[in-house]
Formats: sequence, C-alpha cells, structure tokens
Amino acid sequence: MLSFIFTFMIVVSIVCAVFTGKTEELSQSMMDGASDAVELLIMMSGMMCLWSGVMEVAKECRLTEKLSKLFSPVLRLIFPEVEKNSKAFELMSMNVSANLLGLGNAATPLGLQAMRELKGDSKSDVATDAMVNFVVMNTASIQLLPTTIATMRGALGSKSPFDIIFCVWISSVVALCMGLFVSKIFCRIRRNKWNL
Repeated sequence: MLSFIFTFMIVVSIVCAVFTGKTEELSQSMMDGASDAVELLIMMSGMMCLWSGVMEVAKECRLTEKLSKLFSPVLRLIFPEVEKNSKAFELMSMNVSANLLGLGNAATPLGLQAMRELKGDSKSDVATDAMVNFVVMNTASIQLLPTTIATMRGALGSKSPFDIIFCVWISSVVALCMGLFVSKIFCRIRRNKWNL
C-alpha cells in the first residue's frame, strides 16, 4: 500500500512539474532529497549500531535481568499472560528500556525478537492479546531521553536539541495510556465475541 502511495505521489509531482514548467526545480529537489536521505541514513545507522551494541553488552553483563526485575511489576499488569521468567518477557523489558532512552532504532530488533517469542510455535495468523498490547506499547512508548529526535535536530542545526523534552514526555505518556486503554477494550470485545 505504501509503495502505491509513494509511486502515486511521484507521478503527480512529475505531471505537475511538467505542466507548470518547473522540471528543473523538480530534478534539483530530487537530487538534493536523495543526498539528504543518504546523509541521514548514515547518521542514524551509526547511532543505531552504537546503541544496539550497548544493548548487547547489557545482555552479556546480565543487566537485562535486572531491568526485567525493575519493569516486572508494571509489565505484569499489562501482560499477565506472559511468563515472568520467559525469554519474551526479558526481550520485552529490554525493548521498554531502549524506548525509555529514546533508542527506538535499537528497540526495534528487540521488539521483533519479542514478537517471535510471543508467537512461539503457533501457526495461527491471529495476534494474541499480548502481541497486540506489545505493539501498542512499543509504538507509543514513553521516552525519557528522546535521543533519536535530539540527534536529528542537532544534525539539522538546532542550538538546543533537547528543548522539546517536556513535550515529548507529555505526548508519549498520553499516547501510551490511551493506546493501551483502547487496546484492552478491543481485546476484551474480541474475546467476548469469540466466546459467544
């Protein structure tokens, strides 16, 4: 679907540029955009590699076990069906800690591993309640340090890249609470519908 939307936007841009006589500006913008995208990709890849490595070191030092215990009471409320000592629970805890530090790029591989563990050997294409709630929690995560956004703002010339921190805290807490609330309601509706 996204590829269709992206292709449609490109075709419309080219058609508009031809009819308005701005093909030179369009081609220059395309070249500048491609160059900026490569620079951003290299910058973000370096940060992602760094923090993925930090998370691997944390796993080897057994820091993830301590983080799992720290987040255990909260995660147990949200995911009562997930075993506390399971690999999925540990990966979920690591994902939450990475998201808290604003390391969404480092949290993504952990989240994918956690989803594989939550699915287990099930052949079903239907997501469990835990999987749905985890996707919501991962997507609308609370960020104490929005490092990814701050890095991008700094790279684009911001003098104080962390001046958005209070807005990030408020918006991420509200988004997470509302997302989990709606997710729990729909999961309950789905369970009741299947039980009928």
